[in-house]
Amino acid sequence: MHISTKPQPLFLQQRGFQSLSVTYQSRAVDEFGSSALAKDSLKGTPTASGTGEGRILSEQFLHDRHTPGPKKMMTLEQAMGDIKPLELSPELTLMKEQEVTGAKVIDGKAIAKAIVKNVKSEIAMFKAEHPSFQPRLAIVQLGEKEDSNVYVTMKKKTCQQAGIEYTEHHMSDTTSLKDLLSTIEKLNIDPSLHGILVQLPLPPHIDAKIVTEAIDPIKDVDGFHTTNIGRLAKLSTMPDFVPCTPKGVLELIRSTGIEIEGKTAVVVGRSDVVGAPTFHLLNKNNATVTLCHDKTKNLAETVKTADILVVAAGKAELIKGDWLKKGAVVIDVGINAQRDLSKKSGVRLVGDVEFSKAQHIAGHITAVPGGVGPMTVAMLMENTLLSARRFWQAQHEAGALVKITPLPLELKTPVPSDIDIALGQQPKNIKQMAEEIGLGADEFELYGKYKAKVDPDVLKRLEHRQNGRYVVVTGITPTPLGEGKSTTVVGLVQALGAHLDKIAFGCVRQPSQGPTFGIKGGAAGGGYSQIIPMDEFNLHLTGDIHAVTAANNLLAAAIDARMFHETSATDTMLFNRLCPKKKGKRRFAPVMVDRLHRLGIQKANPEDLTPEEISQFVRLDIDPATITWQRVMDTNDRFLRKIEVGRNATEQGHERMTGFDIAVASEVMAVLALSADLKDMRQRLGRMVVASNRSGQPVTADDIGIGGALTVLMKDAIKPNLMQTLEGTPVFVHAGPFANIAHGNSSVIADRIALKLAGVEPGTDASQMGYVVTEAGFGADIGMEKFFDIKCRVSNLVPNAVVLVATVKALKMHGGGPEVVPGKPLPEVYLNENLPMLEAGCANLTKHIQNAKKFGVPVVVAINKFTSDTDAEMALIRKLALEAGASDAVPCDNWAKGGLGAVDLGQAVIKACDKPQDFKYLYDVKDSIESKIETIAREMYGADGIELSKEAREKISTYTRQGFAGLPICMAKTHLSLSHDPTKKGVPTGFRLPIRDIRASVGAGFLYPLIGNMQTMPGLPTRPSFYDIDIDFDTGRVVGLF
Repeated sequence: MHISTKPQPLFLQQRGFQSLSVTYQSRAVDEFGSSALAKDSLKGTPTASGTGEGRILSEQFLHDRHTPGPKKMMTLEQAMGDIKPLELSPELTLMKEQEVTGAKVIDGKAIAKAIVKNVKSEIAMFKAEHPSFQPRLAIVQLGEKEDSNVYVTMKKKTCQQAGIEYTEHHMSDTTSLKDLLSTIEKLNIDPSLHGILVQLPLPPHIDAKIVTEAIDPIKDVDGFHTTNIGRLAKLSTMPDFVPCTPKGVLELIRSTGIEIEGKTAVVVGRSDVVGAPTFHLLNKNNATVTLCHDKTKNLAETVKTADILVVAAGKAELIKGDWLKKGAVVIDVGINAQRDLSKKSGVRLVGDVEFSKAQHIAGHITAVPGGVGPMTVAMLMENTLLSARRFWQAQHEAGALVKITPLPLELKTPVPSDIDIALGQQPKNIKQMAEEIGLGADEFELYGKYKAKVDPDVLKRLEHRQNGRYVVVTGITPTPLGEGKSTTVVGLVQALGAHLDKIAFGCVRQPSQGPTFGIKGGAAGGGYSQIIPMDEFNLHLTGDIHAVTAANNLLAAAIDARMFHETSATDTMLFNRLCPKKKGKRRFAPVMVDRLHRLGIQKANPEDLTPEEISQFVRLDIDPATITWQRVMDTNDRFLRKIEVGRNATEQGHERMTGFDIAVASEVMAVLALSADLKDMRQRLGRMVVASNRSGQPVTADDIGIGGALTVLMKDAIKPNLMQTLEGTPVFVHAGPFANIAHGNSSVIADRIALKLAGVEPGTDASQMGYVVTEAGFGADIGMEKFFDIKCRVSNLVPNAVVLVATVKALKMHGGGPEVVPGKPLPEVYLNENLPMLEAGCANLTKHIQNAKKFGVPVVVAINKFTSDTDAEMALIRKLALEAGASDAVPCDNWAKGGLGAVDLGQAVIKACDKPQDFKYLYDVKDSIESKIETIAREMYGADGIELSKEAREKISTYTRQGFAGLPICMAKTHLSLSHDPTKKGVPTGFRLPIRDIRASVGAGFLYPLIGNMQTMPGLPTRPSFYDIDIDFDTGRVVGLF
């Protein structure tokens, strides 16, 4: 088959399929007009003839336009060898060979009606098994020509009768060619549409040929595209679609019962729409065919030889009745208007054949009208069903069999620096990555060569799919250096995707630039398990953090501005400014109406408000002492932790103390991470509480009127960012909320998209499911607990396994080892084998395993192996982890070997995900605030209880009164200990957890108790990372990142 160079819907282009052999349980499957009914879908049920007989045609559909190599072909004999004609009941004029005494009139209307009915039946039966299946046809019409309106109305009516949904795209007759082609291109790449019909004729300024060629051949249900016509013309190839009228002609011929093979056929008319395709179609059915036209010499003699005559010349009664061979089958495609004053309309319709005489000579003949016309629309329905079945079959077969092309790694010893490794690997173009994972061209936006944003609307297309496996990576209580969770996430995804032949997605947070230029460095993983390009990942990425900064600071400015204006204006002045008269009329912005409703004022006309209601409406009366909203920036700057604003003379009397947080500590970032979609994000941003008024009531972003503007600033940030690992496996990078005052997890949207892309079609073997690996910040006592109790509660996603990362270094620290200090060499004890110290420290590992199992999820321990670690240490950790209840415990060497070093971990995760789970939350969200905090303290940290400060108790009372008691809890405590004291290692006991304060992130949807002093603006060390960061002017590359 010739393969078109036009792009197809991308889920039809997945690697691993050189061809797709599709069994269509449909009479619509026969490209060449077969009337065969499905044996599987209709066996034992009445067909159009009531016999229940049928057959299956196995039809090959080549769709992979990327994979080189020979393409498998279905032979013409396979396609045409044993096709049975449609058997019509007597009342639908079943034709039989007989002595001709008068032509049998072929009832095209009745046959077309039976076909449409059959299409409807097949759709219904298939939908009963596969509810997501729904054929859809796009109908494009330009202008208001009466005849076009009639034809389009007829097609829409037939769609309804057949159970096919349609979308109308009615454009002006002055529409430019450019705009029309733009519309067609959007329809081409819309995977929910299976056919595109452009109603002809088009206005004179539009070249119909260009328009026809713009339609993707696999959606060209009219069959007019050059690719389809060309494939029909060659005996060795098959079109995606046979043109509807020729297909209907063949159906009418077959309805007579004539054996086409070996017969002499004559086609009069050579148009690209009817004549030429009909010639090729009869030729494929082994008739001996002659193509004639009105200029053919000796036309009468040629017609006289025809056993089968098809006339589509467009000339009234061109073919005379006495030209016909006795008993011939005559299909008259023409329809011409002749003046006839005896008719009410003044005209009568005649065909291209002289019917009055022909009916006495022909064996079978079509009427005009009522012959071919209805069949054309019926075949359009069949072609649309055929296309929908192909799309469904391809998506079903390719669902979890998408093939990612891995990138080979050149491993070096010793392992080079992170930046050298990252720069030494050539990433795939992100467009290729997007296509490999099954995204349509309209479902991602390129940000340079190696980054793309993915449209969350892809979830609508994939909503019927079963989710893939869901794995969360967390860790034991870490040292200040971290234990390699990000590296483990990347290594596990590389192992699953590049070495174990699984579909695997990583989902990670976007790092803040503060730590990147501070002391921690980047967060792209490390060694041979990194996300690339590493410099783009760690710096601006696609600007999401900048969008968070802009939204946060716009709100901060609005708070101070509102207080400023309220103190210097009367109620009337404020009302006139908030609702100014325009052309003599006031109006409320929609956000203002919502505020009125929250105040209990059910009025929509500003002029209807009473003075008391005006005062309620215009005055927020913010208490400056209660403002919790601070400005943010994505830079570590300790001198902005506490500042005074309003010091200029123009703001005299409005001074107040406030401060800056790091951008990722903004509630806007937490909202981004937890939003289900754009609408949900809008609602959450509007609900954010920024202060209380002097009556103690919460003041929200929507009270200030800014929720919509914040959403506009964040509308692109809600789209997850697609990148790749060093081995070319896909990674979503999205959102980066703090892991102490927020929940420290990447976005819900990214996880949901990845789970659908890694998922399978309903009914597919579960072994074909892919894997989504996400990371929870800090240790399991913080990040994992928040992942389960906040993120999973919001998303309704159920995890299949926990991967708990541990290192010998951290376990020795918990067993009594000396302090680990960033920037200083590790003490010798961490570099030499010490099994007693290691065994003592494994108590921390045991506690975290037990914590994870409280959620009913299997646990796999990943031991992040360093060069100084011994086999005896690995064996001891594994032994104690299994005794504590872990499903497995395996060493990982992916830092040095990439995915190859995490294959054992990947296999352990696959086994763990196959185990049953009994997922449950740690607490009921309806419990009291105090009870929820105490449950976390006792169950996760091992505390004896909690101690609430006076301020914390007051906040509990306030939040309960304000209606926020039902929110989940996000504990803000140190990550360096299970307790509140970072110096207490191992598994501390005998302590009560002090709750200093409680704050609310109402938009994000949680309360966060403060345990100790939480720093939300880091500072720079004596020697920040920026000393080493620079540009190589010869290559233009970033150097010095780690």
